[in-house]
Amino acid sequence: MFFKRSFALRCVPVACAATLVLAGCGGDEITRDPTQPLSSKVQVIGHRGASALRPEHTLASYRKAIEDGADVIEPDLVATRDGVLVARHENEISGTTNVSALPQFASRKTTKTIDGVPLTGWFTEDFTLAELKTLRARERIAQFRPANTAYNDQYEIPTFDEIVALAKQMSAQVGRTIHLYPETKHPTYFQSIGLPLEDRLVDALQKDPYTARTATIYIQSFEVANLKAIRNRIGSSQPNWKLVQLMDDAAQRPYDFVKANDKRTYGDLSTRDGMREVATYANGVGPYKASIIAVGADGTLQQPTPYVRYAHEAGLVVHPYTFRPENNFLPASLKDGGAASARNTAGSVREIQAYLRAGIDGFFTDDPAVGRTAVDTFQR
Repeated sequence: MFFKRSFALRCVPVACAATLVLAGCGGDEITRDPTQPLSSKVQVIGHRGASALRPEHTLASYRKAIEDGADVIEPDLVATRDGVLVARHENEISGTTNVSALPQFASRKTTKTIDGVPLTGWFTEDFTLAELKTLRARERIAQFRPANTAYNDQYEIPTFDEIVALAKQMSAQVGRTIHLYPETKHPTYFQSIGLPLEDRLVDALQKDPYTARTATIYIQSFEVANLKAIRNRIGSSQPNWKLVQLMDDAAQRPYDFVKANDKRTYGDLSTRDGMREVATYANGVGPYKASIIAVGADGTLQQPTPYVRYAHEAGLVVHPYTFRPENNFLPASLKDGGAASARNTAGSVREIQAYLRAGIDGFFTDDPAVGRTAVDTFQR
């Protein structure tokens, strides 16, 4: 579990040699090594479901993730023209649906600038939910996951409400609470077109007792202002909701910083002082995995950076992304000599366990079965 926000704000952690002494608000002290997980259980997070095995962001993908041992499922959320939250990795959907093959929507193809980048295609905000429901999902990276193309054109685009309903249903079926990890995609952009995501997400979560009180909800974003807005709205009223600051490449800036002419980068937010700033509004960080363990020129995993230590000193849990089982996505030293698209379970388990050894509190994986194996067989 995350520490509660009130703990992170009022109880400043102090690093001392290899241990971390956290002064509890009630006067208790918990001594921790900041290179060890803050959480009592490492979270296996199904990244877009079990996207190594089913087309991403489909109910079939989320169901498979839960069946394969995911503790948490992760939907990326964008808005429809009529303001409904649906799960897509991007609001441009030509790469993940059959929209380009449907003549009735040919005229919807357009070019837009999203976070400063011109994109041509079809966008969720130009479709009503009813129209999007006529589309079918397709595998996004077929060159590395050719087996997933067997599922092309079978599954609808799910709404967030449908994903919550599935989590509840599967929780009863598997006998454990399934948690959710929604990401607000391109929040500055959606705000600019009159379809802000934050209130829609909070309203959706608060209306259902499962997400309001039962499951842990990790709300993540690569931007900062929207997380602060959610924190300001909910305060401490939702102790089961945890805000997570996603971190991109160190040289990049959150897009709301770009718009505000704030020169700080993700690298600035990842320093010891930066982590303390993040802890004033968030409960955790979600960095790209190389921020924790880089891959050297020889293709081997290097020694861990201070990233986990800095986060844990600030009371933040660390959930890096993304672990994928195909050779293409593994460090050279962990590849098995097979094709780029070949699954390499042993190499992926070894990669994940290197990060577990570095003290992470959870991780995003495209194959929760592999992630579960890595956690269950890990020996520090």
